[in-house]
Amino acid sequence: MSEHPELDGYEPYEERPRRSGRRMLLLRAVVLVAVLALLLPGLVTTVSLGARNAELACDFRGALLQPGANRYEARFELFGPGGIGWECYATDQLGDERHVTSMGLIPVAPGPGSEPIDTRDT
Repeated sequence: MSEHPELDGYEPYEERPRRSGRRMLLLRAVVLVAVLALLLPGLVTTVSLGARNAELACDFRGALLQPGANRYEARFELFGPGGIGWECYATDQLGDERHVTSMGLIPVAPGPGSEPIDTRDT
């Protein structure tokens, strides 16, 4: 008597041929394209929204801290003066750039009438 009596007399069918390598490669490519199609719009939206917020916050902060500048520019920097995040630069009439402020990963301009908040580690 065998270890599993309920399987006595069972004869398995012949194995079906496995999917071909070409078909598996095509299936993987379709799945990769589908995943990218799901993630890419959200990533593009997040980056463009962050860049727009950084520009607005830089314009606001630059007007307060460097009022005589010709223009203000926000840049995302990995090794900037404030570490990883958005940095605000002002350009004067001679074309010289000055660092205005570090805005962090999520730049936000203060609301009207709000008091500045000290975010330094003390």
